[in-house]
Amino acid sequence: MDYAKQIAEQFGTKEIYIKNIIDLLDEGNTIPFIARYRKEMHGTMDDQKIREISDRLKYLRGLDERREEVKNLITEQGNMTDEILAALDKATVLAEIEDIYRPFRPKRKTRASVAKEKGLEPLANEILENQNGEFDLTAVASQYIDAEKGVNTAEDAIAGAMDIIAENVSDNADVRRRVRNIIRLNGFLCSTAAKDAPISVYEMYYTYREPITRVAGHRVLAINRGEKEEFLKVGIEIENDKPMNVIFSLFVKGDNDCAECVKNACLDAYTRLVFPSIEREIRNELTDTASTAAIKVFGVNLRQLLMQPPIKNKVTIGLDPGYRTGCKVAVVDGNGKVLDTAVIYPTHSETQIEKSKAVLTDLIKKHNVDIIAIGNGTASKETEMFTVEVISKLDKKISYMVVNEAGASVYSASPLAAAEMPDFDLTLRSAVSIARRLQDPLAELVKIEPKAIGVGQYQHDMPKKELEEALDGVVEACVNNVGADLNSASAALLSHIAGLSATVCKNIVAYREENGSFEAINELKKVSKLGPKAYEQCAGFLRIANAKNPLDNTGVHPESYAAATKLLNQFGYTLDDVKNRNIGELDVHIEKVGAEILAQKIGIGVPTLLDIAKELAKPGRDPREELPPPLLRTDVMSLEDLKVGMELKGTVRNVIDFGAFIDIGVHQDGLVHISQICDKFIRHPGEVLSVGDVVKVKVIGVDTAKNRISLTMKGIN
Repeated sequence: MDYAKQIAEQFGTKEIYIKNIIDLLDEGNTIPFIARYRKEMHGTMDDQKIREISDRLKYLRGLDERREEVKNLITEQGNMTDEILAALDKATVLAEIEDIYRPFRPKRKTRASVAKEKGLEPLANEILENQNGEFDLTAVASQYIDAEKGVNTAEDAIAGAMDIIAENVSDNADVRRRVRNIIRLNGFLCSTAAKDAPISVYEMYYTYREPITRVAGHRVLAINRGEKEEFLKVGIEIENDKPMNVIFSLFVKGDNDCAECVKNACLDAYTRLVFPSIEREIRNELTDTASTAAIKVFGVNLRQLLMQPPIKNKVTIGLDPGYRTGCKVAVVDGNGKVLDTAVIYPTHSETQIEKSKAVLTDLIKKHNVDIIAIGNGTASKETEMFTVEVISKLDKKISYMVVNEAGASVYSASPLAAAEMPDFDLTLRSAVSIARRLQDPLAELVKIEPKAIGVGQYQHDMPKKELEEALDGVVEACVNNVGADLNSASAALLSHIAGLSATVCKNIVAYREENGSFEAINELKKVSKLGPKAYEQCAGFLRIANAKNPLDNTGVHPESYAAATKLLNQFGYTLDDVKNRNIGELDVHIEKVGAEILAQKIGIGVPTLLDIAKELAKPGRDPREELPPPLLRTDVMSLEDLKVGMELKGTVRNVIDFGAFIDIGVHQDGLVHISQICDKFIRHPGEVLSVGDVVKVKVIGVDTAKNRISLTMKGIN
């Protein structure tokens, strides 16, 4: 198959670009490397699009593998015909191939297989072939009576023959394709309350019916979960006339007794075999489509969360709230190093509260703390109120932020956390993680399994393999977009750098510990098991802050150092100018000369030229710093303080199919429904909102009994 041509048509791009991407992938290049350092070969596609192309290539290759496998299986049975071969070659999706193979697939014992064992297949063929004219069905069927085989009457023989016909109808690829399409277009997804189902979050689905063509993905996933938890009974409904008429048109060819038998066999095939099977297929399709969309939303949210601007060089306190066991406190310096720890009890007796205030105040003064990160778990609101009371009585202005602590407990119990912080127990590790999440979300969150971070919907219902692959791809893209400091990055962070295996990352850290800091990027070549290919893939994404060669602190790939030097020389700059950040006018110079002329003169492509110029102007550049900073707070509100009509600032915490959850400084996030996001029509909240956005909202509803806050973004000044 010409994969490049097919994928190019699907993605609406040049065939040569797709061919180049396929070649690069087959040569063992990583997606971040291809996206960043081979732009001329693919027309500057981003990593997301290249990943989609890679996924499509895998599907098409898998489709062809299955096609050849089915051809061989049918051929080995001696059943291959030119017609079957042509149908297999024409198939464009896996379902079509499986439909063709269905009649030849080894089956467990069925009613039809039992009838065939009784020798009734010739009778079934006679019935199918004699649907017109005179035909004494009973007389012919009597010839198949055989008491030893369990065929005692003509009626037994006819019933067995009809079972064979029913299975033939069910296995017919054309029947399945056409019935599947009819049900897709005309069917309804329905759910009802399971027997004695109590009041639950699934009540809206206790009497639910919606056309398959209009069912939203989040409703599919909610219904699936309700069914799994035995609150719902779920199925597909359709008026049977259309699919039955299609089957009759293919198999019923007359109006005698044989035709009536065939008609009844078709009805049996549809109700007993075809519909239940296709119902499962379509529900699986709905689930797959919903899961794919949910994984995509999760990936977008995760990307935006990981790319939140860091709060650098700030001494930070992390508070991991708790009731019975107290609130764990960790003080970390501007680089995340643990300076101090404690346990306080802000929710216990007055005496304990006063002691806790004294402890927190002393820690703030002792370490000159700048900011406080509070986990959003159990006792978060009480801890937040306690913290506000403490910082309000200090001379120094201190801000705080409630941090999503999802996955912190998973990380704190992991071997990685134990290796990083062997002297602390699980709860104190969580407090450290919460502090570091505020300082540098990316560096800390890469230590946690992505699906545990909690910025998706129904993530625990997603196909595990597909979810992990998608989210790992997002983490990889974010880490490589930002880059990593070769002398300070953890093995966990380095493991997401293009081309580096977990073993090589451990070897890099070990080399650092044994030989001291890396002084040059090419020193990586001395690391055990880091070969030429791995070096090529990773080198451009690693940084050395105070390297002798300032290019080692940029995103310029070592293969382009000579080109970068030529570019500097062209306008009278030196590497010292890069180090001292004196390259501010480089883009102006390039524009005057002309990027294409300059690129040709230096011997590189225009995209590479522009990327090099951008990196030279800002060595050590962190793309996250160009984004708006997070919203920090100095006061606190409770649910009871909210009034309809209040306008507030909040941070987008999660974007899902039906809206977005906003942190407005109350323990419970408020929901902006998709209909309340903006005046224009949008298909998904992600068209307007991103995780981490700071937005203005208005309160339109407060339900204290259910802890629900309804917000709008419409009509706000």
